[in-house]
Amino acid sequence: MQKRRRFKQTETLDERLAREAERLRAEVQAMPPGLEREHLLRKAKQAETASHMNDWLRSPGLQPPK
Repeated sequence: MQKRRRFKQTETLDERLAREAERLRAEVQAMPPGLEREHLLRKAKQAETASHMNDWLRSPGLQPPK
């Protein structure tokens, strides 16, 4: 049986998603208009949306009943 390679994340999920969105938006700035540019913009927006959803899910208003 193979062992899973595990490692600890040094950055939070929000930090990783924000960095990825920033990287994608910077890459888009150098591209001409086209389909590939639109795909990268969509991925950047998805990363930002995932970050917002993560914030919402971790908010104190969503605690399970006691």
